[in-house]
Amino acid sequence: MRDGLVSRVTRLVSGGVNSIVDAVENATPETVMGEAIREVESAIDQVRDELGKVVANKHLANSRLMSANARHEELIEKIQLAVDEGRDDLAEAAIARQMDLEAQIPVLESAIKDASAEESELESYIAALQGRKREMEEELLAFRSSRETSDGGTTGSPTPMDAAERATSKAESAFNRVMQSTTGLPGMASGDREASAKLAELEQLSRDNRIRERLAALKVARGKDAG
Repeated sequence: MRDGLVSRVTRLVSGGVNSIVDAVENATPETVMGEAIREVESAIDQVRDELGKVVANKHLANSRLMSANARHEELIEKIQLAVDEGRDDLAEAAIARQMDLEAQIPVLESAIKDASAEESELESYIAALQGRKREMEEELLAFRSSRETSDGGTTGSPTPMDAAERATSKAESAFNRVMQSTTGLPGMASGDREASAKLAELEQLSRDNRIRERLAALKVARGKDAG
């Protein structure tokens, strides 16, 4: 993955709120917080696009590896046949081809291993960014709610400085909680609205499933301890 994308993910997952604090001077707090969420969404799409390329390359390497292994096995029988027929020239040609395949196989295996590691890393980036986005969305809702409560319970309007201070405080609280809960570093482009909705539903389904699996594992472990 390009260093620029890694830096962007790192900043969004573990970075502070300095950019938001600066931006509040030129825009409403709610607008700034919304822009921050959209930046995280953009980063998620970018990482997904990179993940799609890695998965495709891994699939290609897997296909070539299976083909190379199958061809290598076929040549074993053909070499034996050539030897039985006294055709050393054919046997040598087949052996030469077999040696070429033997040189390619480790390279393909290494490519698959590297792609698997990068795939896992990218998936962890997406999970971290999605967690960051949920945190920020919750804070935005809390900010809107507090502003409505404030507007309804007071006779005067809050000053721009008061609004900026509340927004900054809430955003900083959210970001700090993510920083505390994150230990280290933990894009298919966006499609139409229907496709995006389905992807979001699939992500939530996957998250719910992982939550249930972890709960079930905890129950099993607890049962063993009790036994």
